[in-house]
Amino acid sequence: MTENPCASQINGCGPCVFAGVQAARKLAETDERLHDERLHSVAAWRETPFFTEEERAALALTEAATRIQDGAPGVTDDIWDAAATFFDEKQLSAIILNIALTGFFNRINHTIREQAGKAWS
Repeated sequence: MTENPCASQINGCGPCVFAGVQAARKLAETDERLHDERLHSVAAWRETPFFTEEERAALALTEAATRIQDGAPGVTDDIWDAAATFFDEKQLSAIILNIALTGFFNRINHTIREQAGKAWS
């Protein structure tokens, strides 16, 4: 995954949500899964049956690491332990870097008022 749609939805970054969908298509994700299940459900991932336990652990980690401004508790031991069940140290490092880079690009797009739907190369 190149863009993190969960973090981008939390941060309200349309360009990054759009880019995440485009990247998923390039990685051979089907339009049906993008449209019917994942894309429309990532904001409510806890209440849907469309994500594996591994994906749920990554989504929980993403949400906890992203929601720092609204007083959320951050990454708790339970969230970290759940993620560590599915991902090794290298994978966890990659996920954390992805979350951080997504937040970085969310903030750049917010600052320059980038519009969703433009093609990025």
